[in-house]
Formats: sequence, structure tokens, C-alpha cells
Amino acid sequence: MAEVRLEGISKAFGAQVAIDDVSLTVPDGAFVVLLGPTGAGKTTTLRLIAGLERPDAGRIVIGGHDVTALTPAERNVAMVFQQYSLYPHMSVRENLAFPLRSPVCNLPEEEIARRIGEVAEILQITHKLDNRATALSGGEMQRVSIGRALVRDPVIHLMDEPLSSLDARLRADLRIELKRIQKDLGATMLYVTHDQTEAMTMATHVGVLDHGRLVQFAPPREIYEDPVSIYAASRLGSPRINILPADLFPGAPAGAESIGLRPEHIRLGEGQEAQVVRLEHLGDQTRLHLRLAGHDLITLVAAHADLKRGDSIAVSPQTPLYFDADGNRI
Repeated sequence: MAEVRLEGISKAFGAQVAIDDVSLTVPDGAFVVLLGPTGAGKTTTLRLIAGLERPDAGRIVIGGHDVTALTPAERNVAMVFQQYSLYPHMSVRENLAFPLRSPVCNLPEEEIARRIGEVAEILQITHKLDNRATALSGGEMQRVSIGRALVRDPVIHLMDEPLSSLDARLRADLRIELKRIQKDLGATMLYVTHDQTEAMTMATHVGVLDHGRLVQFAPPREIYEDPVSIYAASRLGSPRINILPADLFPGAPAGAESIGLRPEHIRLGEGQEAQVVRLEHLGDQTRLHLRLAGHDLITLVAAHADLKRGDSIAVSPQTPLYFDADGNRI
């Protein structure tokens, strides 16, 4: 494994700027998640590191070596895509062996068998090695796809939304498994997603991208509690952070245009009067939708709170975040 650094990377496709002067470091053994909506530049960043695209400016350093001009084969990186990319006519064993038999690796058969056995055990698919890829479930196929990357022992694993095509339960299960695998192997991973739950639960570091610019890079908890902007604050947290005019509550600092309140940072029983619009009962808690002076906000209450639609309840901010007119943190 190795540290990966992007130094002032930019990339445009015609008039469309995909990556704009991005610098970041993926530490050795880290699980870094790139987070942002479609068009933020996440996949382009992966393709630049993999060597599938060349930057217009800047350089890419892997393990202390400048690899900007190297081909994908010369970089020893592995990429996992959203679609499984398996050979349907091959068995699981043959799919896992395929990259190891390439002219670049060209490993002896005993070493190939050893690596396949180790990775199959880690992924818990040993009993499926002789099955055709077409006989596997969606989750099993994605495990094999991940296994094809792991078996090569690359310096970094690049993962482009590998769980997004799976159903919710399987996605949650594989999220836990993938983090376990990364930790057990000490692997370096750069993972792309627009799913904030994946970012919060798996990442050691999160890079928030906005139209090709890196707006914040930090551990997920730090971004959640100390975001640099409304945009960064809105990328993490479910329900999303409430953004309201700063003058709705007293005590706003000079220059503040907006106040940001996480749902758990709203004090009930004192302050401004709000009306209950809707209640969502989630089992362990209830999501409370309120209307305050013409603005919507969401907070959380106990599962069996004695409230109903149309009730009035007083609210006030607790540990608020303030932002200026441009959405930047004050």
C-alpha cells in the first residue's frame, strides 16, 4: 500500500471543467470517501488516479513517485465499478484468476491459487468458487467484483459507487463487510458515493466535492460538526441540516445571514412558537416536521411523544451554526 497525493489537479472536457485545482492526500491505509452529487467530479478524480484520464495541470504521486505520465498498467491500482464487470461464461475462480494471468502480473499458478483462496475466505465466497458468475446473487457478484481488485494487491483500491445498484438491505450488509475487509487488510481505498450514510459509516476521511472543487477534506464527524459552508453541512446528516434565516432567533453574530440547525440541535419547550405539520414514526424515534414563521424545519423527539398535527410547540437553537450571505461558515 502507499500514500496517494493529488497536487493541483485540473481536468476539463471542452468547456466543461470537471476538476478544478484539487489537492488532497489519501493516507496509507485510509478509507477516503469522495462525496458529492452527480457532476461534482468524483468519478473523474478516480479515472485520473487510475490513469484512464490525463490531467490538464498538476501531478499525481503514488508512494512518493510521480505517476502522472504512466499508463494504467504501470500504476498498480485497481478499480471497482458500479456494474459488476464479470465474465459470465467463467466461474468465480476463473474471474478472480483473470487479472493475475495478465502479461503485467503473469504469476505462477501456485501463487494465483493461494491469492484466490485468501481473498475468497476474506469475502466469504469460498463455497462459490466453482459456480458460474451468472449463478450468483447481486451481492455475491459484487463481492467477486471487489475480489478481482483485492486479489491483485494494488497500492490503492478505487471504488466507483460499487454498492449503489444493490437493494437497501444488501447495501447495508456489504457496507459493513467492505469496511471490515479494508481494516483487516490495511488496504488503502478511495471510494466514490453520493450516499452520506456510506460516507459517515465507512470513511476515515471525507472529501466534499462541488463542481470539481474540493470544499472540505476531514474526518466525517468533523465535517458534520464543523462544516465550512452550507454546501458541506448539507452533504452529511439524515435528516438534512435545517437552514433558516439567522434573524429568526436572537443572538446571531454580525454578518450572519443563515442559521444551521441539526435536527438533534433544536431545544423544545422554550423559544419561538412552531406548529406541528407532520410526524414520522420510525420505531426508536419520531421525526417531527414543524413550521416556524413560514419556514420548514425537522427535529427529533422520543418515539412516543405526545404530539399531533396542529399542535404548537416552542423551539430554540442549541449549538447553532452560522453562515454568511455566500453560504460560508462564520
